[in-house]
Amino acid sequence: MSAKPEHYDLIKKPIITEKATMASEAGAVVFQVAMDATKPQIKEAVEAVFGVKVKAVNTTITKGKAKKFRGRNGERSDKKKAYVSLEEGHTIDVSTGL
Repeated sequence: MSAKPEHYDLIKKPIITEKATMASEAGAVVFQVAMDATKPQIKEAVEAVFGVKVKAVNTTITKGKAKKFRGRNGERSDKKKAYVSLEEGHTIDVSTGL
């Protein structure tokens, strides 16, 4: 399966945090994805772009926080994260980049 341009639109960037690092030790990788992405679309995109076999996809939506920007009230945008569990023997090294 070859990667199509829309696959790259779905997966925005890998998330590298303490929690994501702990998930990677359990064989999962965390990505920020498009808000309208569905689990089957995310699975297809990750398999096509990285050439790995996906076991499961869990998603979560993080609501944007109210913050002040230069003294004015503003709000960070909402984000959708995908926790992608990989089959045994498959890995994605997100620290090197795409």
